[in-house]
Amino acid sequence: MMSDLPWYNRGLFSSLNLRQKTLLTIALTGLLLLIIFISGMMIDANLPTDFAMKMKPPSFEHIFGTDWMGRDMFIRTLKGLSLSIMIGLAASIISSIIATILAFVASFNKFCDELVSWLIDLFASIPHILLIMMISIGLGKGAFGVIMAVAFSHWVNLTRVLRAEVLQINTSEYVALSKKFGKSKLWIAKEHILPLVLSQIFVGTLLVFPHAIMHESSVTFLGFGLSPHEPAIGIILSESMTYLAMGAWWLAFFPGLALLIVVLLFDIIGENLKRLFDPSQANN
Repeated sequence: MMSDLPWYNRGLFSSLNLRQKTLLTIALTGLLLLIIFISGMMIDANLPTDFAMKMKPPSFEHIFGTDWMGRDMFIRTLKGLSLSIMIGLAASIISSIIATILAFVASFNKFCDELVSWLIDLFASIPHILLIMMISIGLGKGAFGVIMAVAFSHWVNLTRVLRAEVLQINTSEYVALSKKFGKSKLWIAKEHILPLVLSQIFVGTLLVFPHAIMHESSVTFLGFGLSPHEPAIGIILSESMTYLAMGAWWLAFFPGLALLIVVLLFDIIGENLKRLFDPSQANN
């Protein structure tokens, strides 16, 4: 009977096939993230203070409570999430560009392949947080330092995937035929290889996104990322540690929960895009 079905299998949703459900999930999740990002970007970083309302617990007036300066924690959290999304987006794109370039360089010859493999093993052997802290400090911290630090520490996994894919495509018959016709490696890369790996690059970028956001917040929380005046989630969580002993649990709980939700939303989009582009899981 219809009433015995789970709620997500009832009504209009139950009439959709797997591909349509996947597209709908991606669209709704992406819309929610876009709303969060745009709302946060429209908020002024210099939030008004009201010391008469400081350290107020969650209420209908301030659903996330207020901090030690009377600032609304919901607004601060929303602003911090938009900043994390912006940094994560920039870091993910740069990381994907690095991974794509290295994957194509590895296909040139055996020496280049061994060099790229050595770089992969080298960076994979260094803990992410340690590498991010070293690069961020070397570049003077701040938004630029964090973006570059996260980008240069998150290209390894995507490079492995793209390298294997490129090497497999290079052994195909149409690539061998193009070589016989005298086509250059650059032409083969542009006409044959790049169109076939674009989906992996796109999905890989989105899957790097949640890791980039989490590591940005972690390194900022430890004091090696964004400067203290930035309205970042890592800064909010770091500052809240001072007041947790006073019972102000909401200062850390709600920003941390919001960050986790945003990370999960990006992960949902990445996984659904991966399912969408995977022919073995297609269901027309």
